[in-house]
Amino acid sequence: MANSIPKYHIQNVSFLGSFPTVEKAPVLELPEFAFIGRSNVGKSSLINYLCNRKKLAKTSSTPGKTRHINLFQVEEDWVLADLPGYGYAKISKKMREKWGRMIELYLLKRSMLSCVFLLIDSRIPAQPMDLDMIDWLGEHQIPFILIFTKTDKPKPLELNIKMVAFFAELRESWEEIPHHILTSSIKDKGREEIIDLVHSVVQSSKL
Repeated sequence: MANSIPKYHIQNVSFLGSFPTVEKAPVLELPEFAFIGRSNVGKSSLINYLCNRKKLAKTSSTPGKTRHINLFQVEEDWVLADLPGYGYAKISKKMREKWGRMIELYLLKRSMLSCVFLLIDSRIPAQPMDLDMIDWLGEHQIPFILIFTKTDKPKPLELNIKMVAFFAELRESWEEIPHHILTSSIKDKGREEIIDLVHSVVQSSKL
């Protein structure tokens, strides 16, 4: 019997810094994975869950805490980019536009960006901002995966109904549903799929 591929375990994560613009962020010659979503989607909780840390990314009941591009090096293998949440209403229009421009420039100019993990709140109907972001990533041919968060909150039947409705919205502009993963830190769901995907990209980059 062939030996199975050992699981990828995360032990070492180092904070590289918080940067107000993509131009000021260092570029490591490592695959980079960006995490983005609407404010209060559970991004910080997911990042902490993936990296086996409790306080790697700041979590708060008040959305909008991430205001810069926060970079972390995971092992010696890849870079995790924690991007500001979009759609946060309790800031000025000028600040929202500034954040939007920062995110856009990052996604378009980041040379080592391998994949964007776009977080979607599984509890609520498809939001125009999320659908717009999905279409924008597709139009610019930026690789992305949909990460549905908080899937432990709805009951299974309710969650299935919500997923069907969300995908129905997507089919209005997409012939095929993008790759997606359902996650829950409470039920320990989705982490292995994300980590395995990251590991496969990291391994390919070393060939």
